[in-house]
Amino acid sequence: MTSFINKQQASQYLNLSGTTLKRYRLQGVLIEGIHWVRLNSRCIRYNLDLLQDWLQHRDDPAAHERAIEIYQASLLSNQKKPRKKTQKI
Repeated sequence: MTSFINKQQASQYLNLSGTTLKRYRLQGVLIEGIHWVRLNSRCIRYNLDLLQDWLQHRDDPAAHERAIEIYQASLLSNQKKPRKKTQKI
């Protein structure tokens, strides 16, 4: 399960300042809906798993892209819905 954390927690885990995280968001380095989500105008949560992967694979974007694809495939909205069995009469 993916962990979403606040700015202070993300700064602590990643050893990056809140200003750096904001700059990466504004520059598009961190992608909204992937690396972070906006809950309202003042509340942002960071996807800890993907941020850690991004830091680890900064020199290998293809590896990080695979992690993003795996994350997206794991979302409930991307799961196949079970087929209803119809009964024969």
